[in-house]
Formats: sequence, structure tokens, C-alpha cells
Amino acid sequence: MGLMSYLRNRAGLVVTIIGLAIVAFLLGDIINYGTPFWMKSQNQVGSVNGESIDYQMFNAQVEQTTAMYQQQMGGAASPQIRNYAVQQVWNQFVSQELLKQEIERIGLSVGKEELNSLVTGANPSPQIVQAFTNPQTGTFDKNQLNMFISQVNTQGTAEMVQQWEMLLENIRNERLNQKYSNLLSNSVYVTSLEAQEEYNQRNKLANFKYLMLDYSSVKDSEIKLSDSDYSTYYDAHKNGFKNPEETRTLEYVLFNAQPTANDTAATKSNIEQLKAELATSKTDSLFAAVNSDTKHPFTYIRKGQVSPALDSVLFNVPVGTTVGPFLSNGVFEIAKVVESKFSPDSVKASHILLNATAEGGLDKAKLKADSIKGLIQKGESFAALAVQFSQDQGSKVNGGELGTFPRGQMVPEFDEAVFSGKPGDVVVVNSRFGTHIIKIEKQVGNSKIVKAAIVDKTINSGKATTDAAYAKANNFFGDLNSNNFAEVASKQSVKVEKIDRAVAMDNNFNGVEVPRDLMRWAFEAKKGENTEKVFETEQNFIVARVVNIQPKGILSLDAVKPAIEAQVKNEVKAKMLVEKLNNALSGASSIDQVAQKLGKTAVAVENIVLANPVLPGVALEPAVVGTAFGLQPNKVSKSVKGTQGVYAVQVNGFVNPAELVASDLANQKKQQQASKVQRAWSSVYQALQNKADIDDNRIRFY
Repeated sequence: MGLMSYLRNRAGLVVTIIGLAIVAFLLGDIINYGTPFWMKSQNQVGSVNGESIDYQMFNAQVEQTTAMYQQQMGGAASPQIRNYAVQQVWNQFVSQELLKQEIERIGLSVGKEELNSLVTGANPSPQIVQAFTNPQTGTFDKNQLNMFISQVNTQGTAEMVQQWEMLLENIRNERLNQKYSNLLSNSVYVTSLEAQEEYNQRNKLANFKYLMLDYSSVKDSEIKLSDSDYSTYYDAHKNGFKNPEETRTLEYVLFNAQPTANDTAATKSNIEQLKAELATSKTDSLFAAVNSDTKHPFTYIRKGQVSPALDSVLFNVPVGTTVGPFLSNGVFEIAKVVESKFSPDSVKASHILLNATAEGGLDKAKLKADSIKGLIQKGESFAALAVQFSQDQGSKVNGGELGTFPRGQMVPEFDEAVFSGKPGDVVVVNSRFGTHIIKIEKQVGNSKIVKAAIVDKTINSGKATTDAAYAKANNFFGDLNSNNFAEVASKQSVKVEKIDRAVAMDNNFNGVEVPRDLMRWAFEAKKGENTEKVFETEQNFIVARVVNIQPKGILSLDAVKPAIEAQVKNEVKAKMLVEKLNNALSGASSIDQVAQKLGKTAVAVENIVLANPVLPGVALEPAVVGTAFGLQPNKVSKSVKGTQGVYAVQVNGFVNPAELVASDLANQKKQQQASKVQRAWSSVYQALQNKADIDDNRIRFY
């Protein structure tokens, strides 16, 4: 990702991530040259059908994705954001690799002439159009494209050549994916008969009576489950017990170390003392930097950039006023208004970013920036200079254009330059990302902004609170042996929690944060083992044990036996109820006669459709509703085994929908085909995933 992508989420994110991935891969090859095979495999985060991704490349993408999410959410780094980024990058790797391998397997390719046409032909790739659109006119500039290609071929730097090759590879992959998409879409077809049937299922109405013998009418004490009952159910539903990845069943005890009322009172007393000191401080920014838990930038802010409590007062008080403390999400906040003024609400700007290190230092970068600024002021094309010189890969493809953004979206130095200047200005600014040549295109709106020294204090657990919680956890841990977890918990009056299907990359148990080292232990431990120490988070101490291990693949009957007990009971009850209902059905000519024999009343329902097979007030019963739609009017069905009980059905009549005219039938086919195509993508991906040999080693690194 380009450096300025840290400042702003640009549309070129995907392309840039792929670029970094390629660079990291090449660097990885250099670093791993001569490394033994077993050492190489130790650095693999995972693989798909033998195609692996190493840690260096994977982590580069994780870092970029984490930065993007932090920027979007406007917050600091957190384990939750990073874990989400790890999952997203993994999913992207798996899906892209599966698709790539399938495309290769079926022989799709992009020829040289086809690729040339996508670059310089009459209908170039959208990526070419995006990269070489003139920001002034908003139209594709073929001359700019030809000039860039000429530069690459004659005097292109290694970086330019790499960027160009990366763009060509992205175009090739985009076309391959498009071909596969077209192939899949064109393989889906809906006949007129299918469209008519779908229409009927959604619009044909059935009115019928049903009689239900509820499974709950048979007491559990009246049945006895055998091994054969379990085996029969398991064999019939075996594919439903596939474990896509290894899981663990864990028991654990949480020892609460969250802040108490005393901790809250202590934090409030501290922030009130800081408020008095901030009110008289002569060095407000330094005071805030030293005393605040969160290092808020000492810069101008607009309304909506701070917490609602601060936001409601900061823009309405005189300069010099200290406000607060306010409590928000477990944090006390105070603030002192140092300056206020009116400023544009948003700015449209473009920039060229120079890497100060590559230029030989800030002074040399500043000299080069001043030279570029001079060229711009003499009428040279800003966009062309951006393509030639800018190191921000996310914006240079758009001629340096950054679009329109509000205050606070860029780093402070950048913000100050574009919001304090005026449209048409070209300014040079240094930031932690390098040296920027900025052109202010346009400013919009005018609202009050303030510069405030903000100090916050998080309510944390005091030593007494954490010591007390740890003492309880340590006492529990000290009394454990290999088989007394529940006994010790009962004796010490602590609650044992359970998570049935923990996976390696989980970061919480039933909504409670758990540390990654606990998960690593859990997936290295054997069945029955207790944790080797007391684990801790910011709010809890945790002691756990491994209850069971469910391997990847089809789970055994023993593994699923507790989970299927209720369903097996219903199967056994169904046999008894079917026999009872069949006896009542024998010789009966109507559902009411059957009901009378059983001392029940048949229930009448109306306007039921096959596409939504719900019995009102009962449950989703597709077998029952499907039976009704297959009956002739006034004919009593055989016994039907449903989800809630055993049924018999008698149809009173059907209400057929209006006939589809040709135009409506065509629309029905079109809608159904679009739905089928969408489902086809999901089904194909799932099939590829089920067939693939996917090795996930992320737990070794994250």
C-alpha cells in the first residue's frame, strides 16, 4: 500500500496490496535462498493444495489491512481489529488461490494480443482507464498512457518497470476472473417449465386440515435409546457432521478483575485533580501529552471528531475554558479550549509524495520538492509530474488526486496546509510519510473549529482489585489435578463455563476476550489437560481444561452423540407415533374421523404456499406442506414424519394463480436466472473449498 494510504482509504487499495504481496514474495525468495526445506515450511502461514503463503508476505498484507480498518474506524490499534484483519487476509488468500488453481485446471488463459488490446486497444481495461484518467478533464488520456509506456521502455527506473508489470498482471488476472465468471454464468439456464414451477410454488395456495401427534406427547421415560438408534441416525446424517477444521471443547473459569466502584472513584478523583492543573497550565499541549492515556493530536478539530460529551460543549465555550470531566465508555475526559477559528469543512487536493530517505535526507527532498513546485507554477502538468515522481502508489495512478476530504482525515501537517491555504496554492510540507507537494484544488463550507488539549483517563482495575481476583484464580489453579476440575469449582463456589467448538483463531469464549497464548496452549494440549498457568486479560483471569478434541473431517459417532441425543429421541418417538397414527388412519375416510379416533381435533389452515412451508403457530414443516401439495382434494394422506411430530393431512382445495403471460414469464426466468447465478458462485466456491487440501498454520504466528 502506498504511504498516503495510511492517511486515506484509496480506491487503489486492492491493487496496492497485491503489489506489496508480490514484492514481499520476491524478497522472501532472496531471504530463503539456500534454506532447508523444513525451515521453509516452518515459515508458512498455510497452504491450499500445496500452494503456500509465507509469513513475510502474509503479514505485510495483515499490516496494511489493519491500518485500513483502523483508519476507517477512526481508532487506535486493537487485538480485535488485528484478528479481523488476519481472518480477512486468510479468506482472501484461500479464495484467490482456489479460483486461480481452478482457472489453470480448465485451461483459461490471456494471450499476448488480447493483453495488448486490454492496454492500448479501443476498449482498454478499467484499470488502465483509472490509472491514466486526466484529473482535470475526468477523461481517459491515451497520450499519457503512451508517454508512460515509452518512458518505461526507454528510460524507466526499476520501480517504474515493477509498477507497470504489476499493473499488467492485475489486468491479466482481472480478465481471467471475468472469463471464469462468464463461463459460470453462461452455464446456468432456466427453462420455461422451471420458471412456471417457481411461480406456482410462490403463488399457488393450499387450504387443508392437518392432525399432529407431537413428539412431546411421548415422555422420555417411555423410550429407551439403543446404540442402533444412534447409529441409524448418524449414518443418515453423516455429511452434516463434517468438521471443516479441528475444534476443541473447553471448560473454563473466569475470575473477574474488572474495575470496581472504588477504582472508578479513584480515577474520577485523579481526573478532577488534573482538570485543576490543566486550567492553570501554561504549556497545554505538553501537559496533555504527559498526562493523557490517549495521545490526542494537539491540532484543530471539527465538530464530530471527539466523543459526544466533549463535542456538545467544546464548540460553545470561550477560549481558555476547561470542561469536564465526562464519562464515556469507561473513560473520563477533560479538555481545555486553546484556540478557535472558522475553517473550510472540506478540501479537494492533489499531492506528490517524495521519500525523504531515498532522496538523501529532508534537505535534499525539500530542494527537489521546491523544484517540482516551480515547474507546476510555470504551467507543467501536476498529473504528469505525479505519475513521474510520486511515491504514493494509491494516488499517483490518478495524477496525485486525493479527492475531497474533511479535516482530520490526513495527518496534522497535511491538514494544516490544505485547510489554512487557499484554492490554487501549491505548498510543500513535511510529514512522517515524507515530503509532500500539495495543490489545493477547492475548499467547501465554513465552520467553527477549535484547538483543544484533551486529557483522558481510563478506569482501570487497581492493585487491590487485580490482586484479589488473581488470588482466587491462583487458589483454584493450585488445587487442580488431572480429574477434579468440576469438584474444585464446586468447592470454591466458582462457575464453570463451556465452549463446545473453539477454533484455533478464536479470540473470545462466549463473548469474553481470551489471550492468544491461551488458544495456542489449547491446540497443543491433550484431552483432559488443565492449563499450565493462570492466563490473564485486561478484565479477567482464566483457568481452563481441554474436554474434547474434534479432528478435521467427519466427526465420529462418539463425538456427536451428546449433540444428537434429542433428534435420536424424536426418531424413536416417531416410530411409536407413526404406528399409532397408522392404526387410526386404517378405515378412515376423512381427517376428522382420524382425529375422532385419537381424541383430537384436526386443525384447518388456509393460503399456505409451497415456497414458504410453515404451519402457522407450529414450525417450518416442509415434509408436511410438500405432502399437502402432492395430494388430491379430499384424500387423506399417509402418516408424515415432521420436525415437531407425526402428521396426517387432508386437502380441501387449491387456489391456482393467474396464468403467466409471455412477458411475465420472461421476467420470471430472468429473475430466477440471476438468483441461480448468485447461488452458483457460492456453490462452486464451497465445492472447491470442500475438495481442497487446506492447511491452516496461522495459530503458530498469531
